[in-house]
Amino acid sequence: MRKQLYPIASVLALLLASCGTETESETATAGPPSADIIFVGDHIITMDGSVVSAVAVIGERIAATGEATELMALQGESTRIIELGDRALLPGFIDAHGHFSAVSLYADLLNLSSPPVGGVSNVDDIVELIRLRIEQRQIPPGDLVYGFGYDDSLLAEQRHPTRDDLDRASTNHPIVIRHVSGHLLVANSMALVNAGVTSATENPSGGIIRRRQGGSEPDGVMEETALRLFPSSSTGISEARLRQLRRDALSLYAGYGITTIQDANVGLSYVEMLKAEAVEDPFAIDIVAYILGNPLDDVTLAAVTHDEEYVRGFRVGGVKFTLDGSPQGRTAWMSKPYDQGPPGADAAYVAYPSYAPQSYRDRIAGLLERGVPVLAHANGDAAIELMIDGIAVALEGKPIPDHRATIIHAQLIRPDQLDRVKALGIIPSYYSVHPYFWGDWHRLSFGEERAGFISPLRATIDRGIPYTVHNDSPIVPPDMMRLVAITVNRLTRSGFVLGPDQRVSVMEALYAVTLGAAYQYFEEDEKGSLTVGKRADLVILAENPLLVDPLQLENIAIVETFSRGESIYLQ
Repeated sequence: MRKQLYPIASVLALLLASCGTETESETATAGPPSADIIFVGDHIITMDGSVVSAVAVIGERIAATGEATELMALQGESTRIIELGDRALLPGFIDAHGHFSAVSLYADLLNLSSPPVGGVSNVDDIVELIRLRIEQRQIPPGDLVYGFGYDDSLLAEQRHPTRDDLDRASTNHPIVIRHVSGHLLVANSMALVNAGVTSATENPSGGIIRRRQGGSEPDGVMEETALRLFPSSSTGISEARLRQLRRDALSLYAGYGITTIQDANVGLSYVEMLKAEAVEDPFAIDIVAYILGNPLDDVTLAAVTHDEEYVRGFRVGGVKFTLDGSPQGRTAWMSKPYDQGPPGADAAYVAYPSYAPQSYRDRIAGLLERGVPVLAHANGDAAIELMIDGIAVALEGKPIPDHRATIIHAQLIRPDQLDRVKALGIIPSYYSVHPYFWGDWHRLSFGEERAGFISPLRATIDRGIPYTVHNDSPIVPPDMMRLVAITVNRLTRSGFVLGPDQRVSVMEALYAVTLGAAYQYFEEDEKGSLTVGKRADLVILAENPLLVDPLQLENIAIVETFSRGESIYLQ
């Protein structure tokens, strides 16, 4: 790394120049402004290539970086001096993709996750947890019981629960449980009746109502757009409670060192509510919201815009489309058949788009032309091809603008698609926790070659393509050090290295959740590195991630998190 120091005299001159309304005599009397915080240590990872031993913060900004002996000139009576010792200082982590509102909401729902997130190992565990929920909370008959996080790939039965399983928990309550991917759910008999889903109900466009074997009666499992037939998971939760859950979620994210959060798939009315909430009580961490474009009509979508600046911790980042399902749910849209598809699937099964391809093609051009940033959920290579083709056609014959359209997840992207991604200025944001959480499952679904190329970070970096990685919370918790660890190691649950040639260095993984993520958001001038003038979003780690055994990365604790120069989490 290059040596980059900022002479203290220059820093002081810059700081004094910012006090332009004061007279020369007033400035001389007051003296130079002192730092609010000075971090000192040998493990400062700036992410901008500079090597420094101190970082000074004044207000919401990084005021100086350089040698500790120089920056101590900024110490005043109230300056907090943080001696790092063996701890490391980094830019605050940036959530490149996730669902903040769902994370907040799920805290009030029944957790049916398997290890390491929860304790469910079989269908009977799910039934018993639902029974206990009803009993312990004395839920009245007829009231909805909602759970989340079950994972058929980790259940002993290796199948989804059905309506019959959930009926064992209660026939007096409508019960809905959502798959870990977020792309499927299971409803019991009362929930099916309440939703009016019967043997005569046709599959909605972009979704499937699974049926009992040999008949047309629903078995309770719903895929993709069929989820919309059932109540929202927020049903029955008061607005006051939802607001408190959002504030609690901010603390959760801060505990993982995160200083910018994404809230994707939100509606227009919800965005207005968040804006009003931020005005009344500013968010301590920046939240970037992306409006779900799928359900909007053409007139409404044409009026959607985005915000260049945050207002009290909130801004609209753009629009998101969802083009297909999930590989762990075996609904990712592929160009070639699955090696092992869902129950009852034939040998030619490739899944399907969850959004009409022509609708996406018709709409992407207008958004690009208006400069509205676009995210597109695309897991399977057929969905990824649709995403790329839409942009290619929209930009045909034109100079490539700095649009930074992002493929969310991009799990099964092909090498030839990476070449097109680079040519068109598209950013892949990889769901790179998959090797651990579902890598062994993907080997069954797609075979060794395709599974080994999931989240191909090495191929992406070697092509010079900007990239990010994410947790897609609440699908998995927003644990950034675990995300970095899996990105580096690519170990599955069984200890198999999934695609060893796609492993990356720790620094390359850290880039994806700092400066790379800032670039994806068009915020690289404000965030992502410990550079003078940037926002004072920082995180202190218990150890230097560049020096520990890569297999121990996920065990590095978050010691303290700072947003806009204020401490928002302390271990």
